[in-house]
Amino acid sequence: MAVDVTATASIDRPRDQVAAYLRDPANDTRWIGGIRSARLLTPRPVTVGSQVERVASFLGRRVQYVNEITELTADRLAMRSVRSPFPMRVTYGHRDVGDSTTEVSVRVQGDAARFYALLAPLLGLAVRRSITRDLRNLKRVLGNGRPHSHR
Repeated sequence: MAVDVTATASIDRPRDQVAAYLRDPANDTRWIGGIRSARLLTPRPVTVGSQVERVASFLGRRVQYVNEITELTADRLAMRSVRSPFPMRVTYGHRDVGDSTTEVSVRVQGDAARFYALLAPLLGLAVRRSITRDLRNLKRVLGNGRPHSHR
């Protein structure tokens, strides 16, 4: 089953600050609800070709996967799974919508396989709920005045 889900939110921070936060895997556990750990497998800085290993919990299962950055521009970060229980592509978009406001989008595309294929009818809904919650967390984290990067 193919999944293609996008969620968006507006964050009261300049685009460059939001982009910098999203590009640092050390921040993942602070805003992505299911992520238990994230670590950069390749040398800094994050660039096209960089790989990030994440351990997550999704639908009650432990999921370990590696994503590789495939695109990195001023307004986009795209990554694809190179090791995962199911193939996926995740794209973070960030664009100016005001003087200091950024619209952030998270798009998840993938194909359910194995265990997740059994849950196909619910998978898209679960992914949408998850990334919508993640964007609320991102808005809360970036809106509280704390430093924007954790290294």
